[in-house]
Amino acid sequence: MTDTTLTRLTSWLPRKVDGRIRAMAIASLVGQIVLILTGGAVRLTSSGLGCPTWPRCTAQSITTTPEMGVHGIIEFGNRLLTFALTAVAVVMLVMLWNLRKERKDLFWLAVGLLASVPAQAVIGGITVLTHLNPWIVGLHFLVSMALVVLSMLLVNRAYGRAGRFMDRVHPALPGSMAPATLATALATAAAVVLGVTVTGAGPHAGDANAPRNGLDWDLFSHIHAVPAYLVLFGALFAVVATLSRRIRGSFRNGVLTLLGLTVLQAALGITQYYTGIPALLVAAHMLVSALLMAAAVNAADIARYSPKA
Repeated sequence: MTDTTLTRLTSWLPRKVDGRIRAMAIASLVGQIVLILTGGAVRLTSSGLGCPTWPRCTAQSITTTPEMGVHGIIEFGNRLLTFALTAVAVVMLVMLWNLRKERKDLFWLAVGLLASVPAQAVIGGITVLTHLNPWIVGLHFLVSMALVVLSMLLVNRAYGRAGRFMDRVHPALPGSMAPATLATALATAAAVVLGVTVTGAGPHAGDANAPRNGLDWDLFSHIHAVPAYLVLFGALFAVVATLSRRIRGSFRNGVLTLLGLTVLQAALGITQYYTGIPALLVAAHMLVSALLMAAAVNAADIARYSPKA
């Protein structure tokens, strides 16, 4: 392919960060959160082995078959989402082609997302082949949460809210805000990791015959709550400091969202603990955990690049 041909092919691609790139960044974030929700649906409906092998759904078929019933449909649908996420990641990279040198921050985040999608698919395959080993299932979930983090960073940079190329002027924040929001984000990540161990000990294994990790579910539920309390304290601190100084803009909206999601997540966690861990509440808890992780990263990311008061 000649340089002239390549130039013609790329002439329609963005030469600055525009609505197309921002739309793909949002699609990446939404897609990763939806993947967590559909993965939860697979586990909570005992469809983890709806496709009992990998990479095929059955030994004879790539797709689900009528014999596999609704469990096969749910599991195969979750697998299909991987292809949709791959398409979004590829389109994002194509859109960034003309900006690959100028906006390396966006380009390499997009490369990371694309590279991790097939890696996540392989982990999902190992999950099936090991008959839903709870530690592999947990790893599968944690990688999805890491992709939510990458996607949130991508969104902030695409919208100019953070990073070297930020084009939004944030109000000055107290010097304590950057470390406080970073600590809150790390506490959120710790709560997610401990939540995985609780899930591995709980009743929703993804299949009636799937193994459990052997840990004390009740004990680890209480340990899991410790970093959750730290998240609540960090979110309250950020909100009080922001409102008391009448700080406006993206950071205020971000920490208010963070606090709201933290309170909602606490309510869901406490309710499911005392009501026998119903599947619908577990699904809601998983969804909010992804939203909370994104919100915590958003607040820490903006605080890092805001001027200090």
